[in-house]
Amino acid sequence: MGSKKAESTSTPAIRRDPYEVLSVSRDSTDQEIKTAYRKLALKYHPDKNVSNPEASELFKEVAYSYSILSDPEKRRQYDSAGFEALDAESMDMEIDLSNLGTVNTVFAALFSKLGVPIKTTISANVLEEALNGTVTVRPLPIGTSVSGKVDKQCAHFFGVTINEQQAEAGIVVRVTSTAQSKFKLLYFEQDANGGYGLALQEDSEKSGKVTSAGMYFLHFQVYRMDSTVNALAIAKDPDAAFFKRLEGLQPCEVSELKAGTHIFAVYGDNFFKTATYTIEALCAKTYEDTTEKLKEIEAQILRKRNELRQFETEYRKALARFQEVTNKYSQEKQSVDELLKQRDSIHATFTVTKTLSTLSNGSTSKEDSKADSPGEDGSDGKDKSSKKKWFNLNLKGSDKKLG
Repeated sequence: MGSKKAESTSTPAIRRDPYEVLSVSRDSTDQEIKTAYRKLALKYHPDKNVSNPEASELFKEVAYSYSILSDPEKRRQYDSAGFEALDAESMDMEIDLSNLGTVNTVFAALFSKLGVPIKTTISANVLEEALNGTVTVRPLPIGTSVSGKVDKQCAHFFGVTINEQQAEAGIVVRVTSTAQSKFKLLYFEQDANGGYGLALQEDSEKSGKVTSAGMYFLHFQVYRMDSTVNALAIAKDPDAAFFKRLEGLQPCEVSELKAGTHIFAVYGDNFFKTATYTIEALCAKTYEDTTEKLKEIEAQILRKRNELRQFETEYRKALARFQEVTNKYSQEKQSVDELLKQRDSIHATFTVTKTLSTLSNGSTSKEDSKADSPGEDGSDGKDKSSKKKWFNLNLKGSDKKLG
């Protein structure tokens, strides 16, 4: 719900001292580090160095170094113990789609639709025009909205002017798209040379039937949901999709704005077409109840995240135990079935009756034995049987009459 820093990157193949990479001293201020980063990022940006493959690695190195020195905690860890103190795997990866060919862009679009989110960096042309102050800035008065369409890898800039009372009450800037376009909401800081330097960016996320992004400057810590955090782990483990979901909460680095004019922009982040959007700027003074509800829900979500971390440990242990006992259940069931089968087989051997299999192998039945044995009068059974069948009853009756 807040905003993230403008850049993050994957770990370069060879890591050098970030101070050396940015050509700044260890006691440099945040502003000095930011200025050095902007110059080098524009210098080595892939958009401006298509024929120079080394520039891509240098750009990655510059962005990686800045991701360390721009974060107070990571900078402190690096200053105390070097790279060993940093968890490099936790750093997000961004793919600069502004320099990809058609095939790779199609692949990236499909890859994103499969459920693994892909971040994209801002086009170097947009950043350079902003830094040079050559962009067109349209006014966006508080309490109003503006709708438009922005081409891919282009940006529409807006100036939001606020007074002291509005700044104290808090400001919200939101962008929505009923067409579910993909875009970024950007916030720029005024540079010393009159230009604008990118300070924050918020990627659009699907929410119901729209996509939206917002920045909330309300004098308390607000958070945004970064769906790319732990994306690969979630793809491998369905349970992680639940337990890691709140791990994507990232704090917004800016929680308030001062009186004056502030520059925002909507950046077209669609892969193939323009982005349709509506941007609005609001003063929180008229949304006091909503602001309090947001503050409370943020606190509840943070508490729930801590609870889930503990519950995940319990769940994993219970799941492992469940799998263990279900495996044992299957084994025991198979063992019982086999024992009962063996017992039935043994029971069947206690009998004087010959089995059908024995009969089919040439043994004679009781009826066959009787039919084959001689009759009491010495004649064979077959002839005697024939006589009874045709004459005997009638002949006996005739004898009695004759007698």
